[in-house]
Amino acid sequence: MVDLKRLRQEPEVFHRAIREKGVALDLEALLALDREVQELKGRLQEVQTERNRVAKEVPKAPPEAKEALVARGKALGEEAKRLEEALREKEARLEALLLQVPLPPWPGAPVGGEEANREIKRVGAPPEFSFPPLDHVALMEKNGWWEPRISQVSGSRSYALKGDLALYELALLRFAMDFMARRGFLPMTLPSYAREKAFVGTGHFPAYRDQVWAIAETDLYLTGTAEVVLNALHSGEILPHEALPLRYAGYAPAFRSEAGSFGKDVRGLMRVHQFHKVEQYVMTEASLEASDRAFQELLQNAEEILRLLELPYRLVEVATGDMGPGKWRQVDIEVYLPSEGRYRETHSCSALLDWQARRANLRYRDPEGRVRYAYTLNNTALATPRILAMLLENHQLQDGRVRVPKALVPYLGKEVLEPCG
Repeated sequence: MVDLKRLRQEPEVFHRAIREKGVALDLEALLALDREVQELKGRLQEVQTERNRVAKEVPKAPPEAKEALVARGKALGEEAKRLEEALREKEARLEALLLQVPLPPWPGAPVGGEEANREIKRVGAPPEFSFPPLDHVALMEKNGWWEPRISQVSGSRSYALKGDLALYELALLRFAMDFMARRGFLPMTLPSYAREKAFVGTGHFPAYRDQVWAIAETDLYLTGTAEVVLNALHSGEILPHEALPLRYAGYAPAFRSEAGSFGKDVRGLMRVHQFHKVEQYVMTEASLEASDRAFQELLQNAEEILRLLELPYRLVEVATGDMGPGKWRQVDIEVYLPSEGRYRETHSCSALLDWQARRANLRYRDPEGRVRYAYTLNNTALATPRILAMLLENHQLQDGRVRVPKALVPYLGKEVLEPCG
């Protein structure tokens, strides 16, 4: 959510943000509704003031004037009730519209849709094989590392790993948690579900509601990232300035409906309903300098993880129309997938300034004693099973086995993934 005062003062800034981010929102209608709300509040205040004045006059009035004053007080009470009902209805409509207002992006963001995304740099070279390489599905089948019967049990976009690959997935998640702890982030294991308010707080609702599964007969929804829970932990609190920045590394199984992805990545580990994710989350004071420092920190953490995994990757500056309504800046990291001959996203580093904080009521008291909304940021640390596709394909050996990166050997106890059986 954006600052309503700024929205009133600088509507042209938000008109541009709506246009550049491709948000379907009539800002003039929102501002007109806001004026109606302000007028109703003003009229309600007048009526309540007059009603209080009349109530004080009744006991002191002569008998012949009391009846008229009582009638006047009753009429004012009925008018106040009508105004309050109208105000509640209009405030609810205004709140729903305000939740759709995008945050203006940073000046360096490319303008346009996905086609305008701009590569920043590449690190590492794609592997050159002296043999015909296999894709990750063929490697899993060759080595007996996955269970094809799982689709009969759990439906499409499900996966079940076996043997060394199952242990590898667990090793990767522990490796990521240990790495983040060494970087000063507090490790947390979290639920995979939350109430609707938490999804509104991150901005997943209302914009991405179709990606989220509701848990029947409850007020809970399955989360697609630990960010949803982490962002809600301090809702309603006023943190001391010295507590910032807060740094969390949250692990939770994650769930996405993959609505709208029919026909995309139906084979293998790239797009599944349930996955596992270690998420980086930071809350800073309300300054661009603090946010920029945290952004670079989150980005560097993810890059170092990929270097330790010995994977070739690139950084992409995400364009305005592809970054989502709440983003100030977004940089994606994409890892090379040999079977497709292209880079695929594995991390998304996002700075949201106070957009989430206003929605989730995340505040702190600055050194001058003022209560302010914090700034929030997030980025993936590591998510499986997608990263397994890259690891299997980039590190495959001629005999079909797969090399384990040196950083993972202590977690797995072996240098090569061996076939099942």
